[in-house]
This record gives sequence, structure tokens and C-alpha cells, in this order.
Amino acid sequence: MKRPEKEAQVQMIKEKLAEAQTVILADYRGLTVEEMTELRKKLREAGAELRVVKNTLAKLAAKEAEIDALESHLSGPVAMAFGFDDPVAPAKILHTFAREHKNLELKAGLLEKRLIDRKEIEALAALPTREVLLTQLAAAMVGPLRNLAFVLSAPIRNLGYVLEAVREKQQAQEA
Repeated sequence: MKRPEKEAQVQMIKEKLAEAQTVILADYRGLTVEEMTELRKKLREAGAELRVVKNTLAKLAAKEAEIDALESHLSGPVAMAFGFDDPVAPAKILHTFAREHKNLELKAGLLEKRLIDRKEIEALAALPTREVLLTQLAAAMVGPLRNLAFVLSAPIRNLGYVLEAVREKQQAQEA
């Protein structure tokens, strides 16, 4: 690779490091081309991207992006998964894929520019998806409002019960 191509690669990696909410490093030794294609497709569907990078270029890009934490993990064959929209999606996909394909080994990553290890990646993968979390948040917000409406409607409801009981009593007395 000639120098201009290397500089373009470094710039591209630097930009992706700056844009990504999540970056996960994985050792892909032993995966077939078909498996890598399948993994790339799954990540792309989730709004993420997988790149096989040269370690020296990735180290230069990380240094330029002022992310020194990655340097010690950039050894051997490295694939970088960049998550742009949902920080949990790449972790979920890579963790699931690594369980199904023993040749994929998760190394480390970045979450909001903070270094995370393999255990933290697994914990991130165990989180519910963004949609599920938003649904849970909405339910948590609606619950107290529903309870308040129920409590506020109780006096009116009880008045209705009392009036119905009075009406039934009057009908019974008239008959």
C-alpha cells in the first residue's frame, strides 16, 4: 500500500473512531470468508460496520484521535466493529456470533471513548435493546399517571355507586 492510501486509511479510521458510539475489537482468525460476510451483513443491518484494519494504521488513527487506550489491544489480526446508532447492537451481534463461531474472539472496545474489556462487552450485550428500554421507560412514566387518574376518579365513581344504591333502595320501597 502506498503512502497516500495509508494516509487515507488512517483518516478513515480516525473519522470512524470519532463518529462511533461503540468500537469493539475482535480477533477473527479462523473465520471463513462466508462467516465474515455474514457477520458484516448482520452488523450493517443494525447500523454498524465491520472493518479489518492494519494495526499500525489503527494505532496511528487512535493516536490522532487521542484514544491511547486501544494501542495495547491492537495486535494480531484485528477487526473493528463501529456502532454508530445503537451502542448495544454491535456488542449483541458480536457476542452472539462469537458464541456460535468459536474462532471469533472479542478483545476489548470503546464505549463513548472509554475503554471496556471483554466482560463489559458481554454485560453490554446482555442489555435490552434500545426499543425495549424505551418501552420500559414509557411504561414506567405512564404507570403513575394511570394510578393518579384512578385515584382522582374514585370519588366520582363512589358517588355513582351511592346514587345507584339510593335509587335501588327507593325502587324497593315503592314496590
